[in-house]
Amino acid sequence: MALTIRSSAFANQAWIPKRFTGDGEDVSPELLWSGVPTGVKELTLICDDPDAPTPQPWVHWVIFKIPATATGLREHVPTTGLLSEPEGAMQGVNSWSEIGYRGPAPPRGHGVHHYHFKLYALDTALAVAAGADKKTILAAMEGHILAQAEWVGTYER
Repeated sequence: MALTIRSSAFANQAWIPKRFTGDGEDVSPELLWSGVPTGVKELTLICDDPDAPTPQPWVHWVIFKIPATATGLREHVPTTGLLSEPEGAMQGVNSWSEIGYRGPAPPRGHGVHHYHFKLYALDTALAVAAGADKKTILAAMEGHILAQAEWVGTYER
C-alpha cells in the first residue's frame, strides 16, 4: 500500500474553505494519512505555495518529528513549537517567521494559488529543534525519505 494523505476539509485540487485561510479563522485543516511504510521512524509535513510571487515557494506550515504511528493531524493544531498531540511532534517557522500554521492569503487579484500539503515518511529521527525552517528540515531529510504523498488545495482572493 502506498503512502496517501487527504483532508476531511476539502477535496484534492479543490477550494480550501475560508475557515482555513487568512480571510477566515486561519486554523489548520484536519489531515489524515495511511500506508506508512515499514521502517519509518517519523513523519514530516510541509505546506507551501509555489504560486507566490516570491523567489521560493511561500511556506505555510512545517511540522516534523510526527510519530510513525500517527494517522493524522487534527483540525486547529496549536501554534506552539512542541506539540502534545501527536506527542513529540514539533513545528517550525513559516514564511511569516512564526511557528505553526498560517493559511492561504495570496495577493488580491493574483489568481488561483495552489497549496501543497506534502507528507514525508523518514527512515531516521531528525536531529532538529522546534522552530527550524523549511530549508533546515529539507537538508536534514535528504537521503532519508522512504515515501511521500501530497494533497493540494486552491484559494484565490
